[in-house]
Amino acid sequence: MGSSPLATRSISRRLARPFLLLTAALVLLILVQSSPLVSFALSHSSPHELARRSQILTKCAYTRAKPEILPHFHARTQSDRYAENTKPVLVRNATIWTAADGGNEVLTGDLLMHHGLIKAVGDVPLSLLQELELENMGLEVVDADGAWVTPGIVDLHSHIGVGSVPNLNGAHDTNSHKAPILPWLRSIDGLNTHDASYELAVAGGVTTAQILPGSANNIGGQAFIMKLRPTAERSPSSMLLEPPYTLNGTHFNHSLTPRWRHMKHACGENPSARYDITRLDSGWNFRAAYDHARKLRDAQDAFCTKAESGSWDDLAGKSFPEDLQWESLIDVLRGRVKLAVHCYEAVDLDGIVRLTNEFEFPVASFHHAGEAYLVPELLKKTWGGTPTIALFASNFRQKREAYRGSEFAPRVLSEHGINVVIKSDHPVVNSRYLLHEAAQAHYYGLDPALALLSVTYTPAMAMGMGHRIGMLKSGYDADVVIWSSHPLSLASTPTQVYIDGIPQLSQIDHYVPGKTTPPRTPNFDAEKTATVAYEGLPPLEPQSVKRVLFINVSGLYMRSGGSSGVVHVSKEAGAVGVENGRVACIGLCSDFAEGNVEIVDLEGGTIAPGLTNFGAPLGLVEINLEPSTNDGRVRNPLDGDLPPVLGGKVMRAQDGLMFGGRNLLLAYRGGVTTAITAPSGTFLRGISTAFSPGAAHARVENASILDDVALHVAVSMKASASVSTQIAALRNMLFGEGEDEVLRRVRKGETTLVVDVENADIMATLLRLKDEFESHSGRRLRLTFSGGTEAHLLAHEIAKAGVSVIVTQSKPFPKTWEQQRILAGPPITNESLVSVLLKAGVNVGIGVVQEYNARNTRFEVGWSFLTSNGAINHTTALALTTTNLERALGVQREMPQDLVAYRGGDVFEFEAKVVGVISESLRRTDLFV
Repeated sequence: MGSSPLATRSISRRLARPFLLLTAALVLLILVQSSPLVSFALSHSSPHELARRSQILTKCAYTRAKPEILPHFHARTQSDRYAENTKPVLVRNATIWTAADGGNEVLTGDLLMHHGLIKAVGDVPLSLLQELELENMGLEVVDADGAWVTPGIVDLHSHIGVGSVPNLNGAHDTNSHKAPILPWLRSIDGLNTHDASYELAVAGGVTTAQILPGSANNIGGQAFIMKLRPTAERSPSSMLLEPPYTLNGTHFNHSLTPRWRHMKHACGENPSARYDITRLDSGWNFRAAYDHARKLRDAQDAFCTKAESGSWDDLAGKSFPEDLQWESLIDVLRGRVKLAVHCYEAVDLDGIVRLTNEFEFPVASFHHAGEAYLVPELLKKTWGGTPTIALFASNFRQKREAYRGSEFAPRVLSEHGINVVIKSDHPVVNSRYLLHEAAQAHYYGLDPALALLSVTYTPAMAMGMGHRIGMLKSGYDADVVIWSSHPLSLASTPTQVYIDGIPQLSQIDHYVPGKTTPPRTPNFDAEKTATVAYEGLPPLEPQSVKRVLFINVSGLYMRSGGSSGVVHVSKEAGAVGVENGRVACIGLCSDFAEGNVEIVDLEGGTIAPGLTNFGAPLGLVEINLEPSTNDGRVRNPLDGDLPPVLGGKVMRAQDGLMFGGRNLLLAYRGGVTTAITAPSGTFLRGISTAFSPGAAHARVENASILDDVALHVAVSMKASASVSTQIAALRNMLFGEGEDEVLRRVRKGETTLVVDVENADIMATLLRLKDEFESHSGRRLRLTFSGGTEAHLLAHEIAKAGVSVIVTQSKPFPKTWEQQRILAGPPITNESLVSVLLKAGVNVGIGVVQEYNARNTRFEVGWSFLTSNGAINHTTALALTTTNLERALGVQREMPQDLVAYRGGDVFEFEAKVVGVISESLRRTDLFV
């Protein structure tokens, strides 16, 4: 895992190098001045000239120096980021994961923070506590009661502050669109201190982040490291961690030891799309830029060679060669920049590796790197050493270059000895849940120590900050997190976060502690091997059988019939025999075991109802950013006249369904047995359909579960038409006559109207419209809100109106203005959106809107279940994505009794793996073993 925590010892032996260079420069100046050959000339040199020469030699020495840890850094008594009057904190009775010893060191004991630093870990000397008592600083003592304590989470790839939320036109500062090569731009110049993400990220334990420019440019500019806590100064600069001395220009004290700088490069689809270029153009853009920087560097070196040899006459009237636009790229060539490169495919990775060898510069980290796990030996050819690889846990297939990305990549890379980081690319993945991303990497096989290191010490090392963050060690920054459960368990949440020793969270009144032991994750060896063998596209079709006996079953949950709910049939089922997709016996099943039957050991796992996915365009979208792979978007009638050939008909999702897609089959392998999908579009989207993700094509018997489910519209402040125009159009649809049959069924109360809506004020208007319609027509309007981010603000009104809510952000995030009034949930608030709505009596379902994430539906629901502080029980949690969800969508018929078999644990645990689907609808059992 990169440099060992003990590597600081060897680094310390090199601490004096910059000072030796400076001393050598001064000695050289003295020798030159004392030379008989030039003594006469120097005797006539002015003091100004002598000072100039000294400055030149000092600058030359600085130019060639490398960033190093300052001597006695870890002996410092106070952090440079210490905030006055911060009280010392003693955390007692903790289980402390320090990140030392390759991530394997766990101590039981105490941790002391003072003056923004960690003063002691494990055993806190009594003498230290006595000193604090004498200082009368008011020591705060926190009893962790055995809870896990880790270093603060470090995000190697974030756009917090430059890609601010709520997303407003006045704060779009992630990318410049002026040119593909812009090394002189800096993320600090666009850092918005009012981004709502700061508080949310800290609530997830994130204490430090590298703020990168975006990836629209081949060279997007310089990045900066920042701590996420608020400061008294309230400025971006006060949030920076060890900013380079070049922050305020090139005129600074060059006798200082250089600090690491940071920069972003990008290749592949993003620059190509923005500038209408190809990879060939990007390759030349990089080479031309580096050739220009190399010429400037060589000119500097030639200048310094003459200065250091005493050839001052040759430098008369000349200045040190420099260019403010290109100086940062020169520093890349000098190995003084931690370079982050956005590249997905092997072709792009190969291009950058060749570039590094042509111009001889190192890369600190490749980001996204979807195909990196397929070319580990290529990565090792990078000039200056193998880069760290920064990955998503499961966010793949959104575009062509990410199509071969794999959840097994972290494990594969680590097995090749390559450092792995899990990053957020916030706001692409909400950085509040960065640890959850690492937990997913662990679930799919990454060693638990490496998983925790991937969001702590490894990113700290990759950004050049491993000497002060990412580890719990005396002398390190006091960035500390106390967790509600083991950090790699599902829904582990901070109970307190310290940044620079300052507590960041108000204490929650009550929380239920979770599991304190790490998850015993499933075996994915076969899947990992197949993924590499098939270069990221392994076959996903299951093995279908007629008769299966599941043994060692610890529990069986089944639908109770219709849409009334889920019941717990057997706590210790023992064995469950199934034939043609139906449960044939529960218990001993001795007779069933005779004859031709597949036997599958669940090893204490459970069998539960198959999950229903709603929100993701499963079956309509394969590669989101490749239109030719998708059904397409429905035309918005509010943007102009629809073609007469449509005849006023509403679009039906069933007409555009595609089976066998990778997101669809991965969702099936993740326990989703029913997908309810609506057409994509704005305002009048169309009619959703329910189908089986496991069917090979539309003509398979029972591939379609329900042809028409609900009518979907969207009312949003983001639309081109005003909200009032959208409401007027909806009113006309409800109060009018004729048109599509589905509209007539909505007016009769036979079909549910599902409105995509986030804002509470729009919801209130829709409730009023419902009252108007029902008073006018005398019929009930079946209405459901989908999205519902602000629904907690009128939970009782929604319940009274009999309106259901499908929450599509169970982990809330205020991405847009109409979502800004979120109920953040623990540890910021005691209650979550789901728990508040359930408590008010609202029928609540949970949806998942991104197609790649449909496979993680059970983890999304599990998060709500496990963070509810006991307000949601197990069967209710299952109902959130089965019967409750179907009821919200107006499904009135009895759904198939499809069941999912989980080996090794429960549906809502990281221990469990889906090994089979018992499909009543397809009349078979599909096995994934």
